[in-house]
Amino acid sequence: MRNATSQLDYKGLKIGGGAPVVVQSMTNTNTADTEATLAQLAELQALGCELARVAVPDAQAAASLKSLAAQSPLPLVADIHFDANLAVTAAQAGMAGLRINPGNLDGPQKIKLVVDAAKANRLPIRVGANSGSLPADLQGKPQDLALVEAALRQVQALEQLGFYDIKVSLKSSNVLTAISAYRNFARLSNYPLHLGITEAGSLLPGAIKSALGIGCLLLDGLGDTVRISLSAPPQEEVKAAWHLLRACGLRNYGIEIISCPTCGRTKIDLLGMLSTIEAELANITTPLTIAVMGCVVNGPGEAAHADYGIAGGDGKGVVFARGKIIETVEEKDLPAALLAHIKSAIAN
Repeated sequence: MRNATSQLDYKGLKIGGGAPVVVQSMTNTNTADTEATLAQLAELQALGCELARVAVPDAQAAASLKSLAAQSPLPLVADIHFDANLAVTAAQAGMAGLRINPGNLDGPQKIKLVVDAAKANRLPIRVGANSGSLPADLQGKPQDLALVEAALRQVQALEQLGFYDIKVSLKSSNVLTAISAYRNFARLSNYPLHLGITEAGSLLPGAIKSALGIGCLLLDGLGDTVRISLSAPPQEEVKAAWHLLRACGLRNYGIEIISCPTCGRTKIDLLGMLSTIEAELANITTPLTIAVMGCVVNGPGEAAHADYGIAGGDGKGVVFARGKIIETVEEKDLPAALLAHIKSAIAN
């Protein structure tokens, strides 16, 4: 059961309050380059990204926000640090939300400036603590508890100004620290939570660390948005997020491919076929389970739950649907035969 939280509205996208867990990412283009940023946003949206954050480090980036907001296929969140005026510009430009750290906005008056702009434009604000930038007076505490206290301070800075449309993150590069921090914060607050393991690393280690940390929290019923933060193209973050949400049984979107690890029984080019099939199905949003199996042992029987699949033999193989063989073809024709059945099913 999902943890009960308040609900936020990001230009029609609901977060928290029982809404499905939202997949988000962050562009890595120069935000001032509107054309490049819009192109990347379109790619992210095609992969299932539902909310995107854009960095706003300077006036040049801020100047592009109105155009980006008007043309983006996704609701956008402006990521602001240090400069309250940039946040005000973003709020007035049609952004769907703001991400700020009240502690680095240069005092209460600057925080109020941002909050007033968010209120006037009905924008939620995400605040959050990061283990790499804790306040000096909290750095001697256990890091999980320090993260909670730092996040509560940020929340209270907004609440004191009568602002409650808040989303919170508590990020650490240490998986166990992050899990503990989120769990402890959730006992004290019902604000929606943005889940992430910060500085998780490159594609493989980062996805594993994120899956462990975010997955544990999702299975606890915690979390309303997720970002798989990777030192990799943001498109990979979106793909990883959907794999995780499917594995947790929370969302069903796009193609899930199951495949065997290969062994001495494998007589076909399983890895080559898998690569081809993954590439061809990458942008399909219809929920389907596809099996790519190396032999009859791991074929239609073990993968009987798959909507469609292939299993190899010696120089040939079979295409099956829900465990029933529907075609036998030469090895070289297996990927094409499988893809034809899938695309026919989607078209109909």
